[in-house]
Amino acid sequence: MARLPAEDSERESKRSKKGNSLILGFSDEDKGGTIQPHDDALVVTLRIGGFDVKMVLVDPGSAVEVMYPDLYKGLNLRPEDLTAYDSLLISFEGKTVVPKGQIRLPIQTGLEVVEVDFIVVDAYSPYTVIVARPWLHALEAVSSTFHQKVKYPS
Repeated sequence: MARLPAEDSERESKRSKKGNSLILGFSDEDKGGTIQPHDDALVVTLRIGGFDVKMVLVDPGSAVEVMYPDLYKGLNLRPEDLTAYDSLLISFEGKTVVPKGQIRLPIQTGLEVVEVDFIVVDAYSPYTVIVARPWLHALEAVSSTFHQKVKYPS
């Protein structure tokens, strides 16, 4: 399992010959700490709403961030904290899921704080949260399931 708090995150960057373009990438050294070969999901710990949250799935293939009931209750959030969210979601099993609503919470990664709209669903998941493309894009991050890491400019 990968971790992402500031003290554990990898922050490598290189300046290109063309100027200030930032290039983020992964090397063989980044495989350190993983058992190869593997096909594990990228699961990290993130600071969400001021709390360290474990079992966060990083899914660059998803278009929305999803929060599951155990975390929602664990953060002491109430139903009245939710705002309406009218679209249906499709679960990993292909079933339609009706969201309970959405809530905006900060995710802190190192010194960066990104406000994220989580869609709250009442469904089982082994994960507490799924972070997706919107979070990765806001952070200007790249992820690698092979290396079990997320890198971002800092």
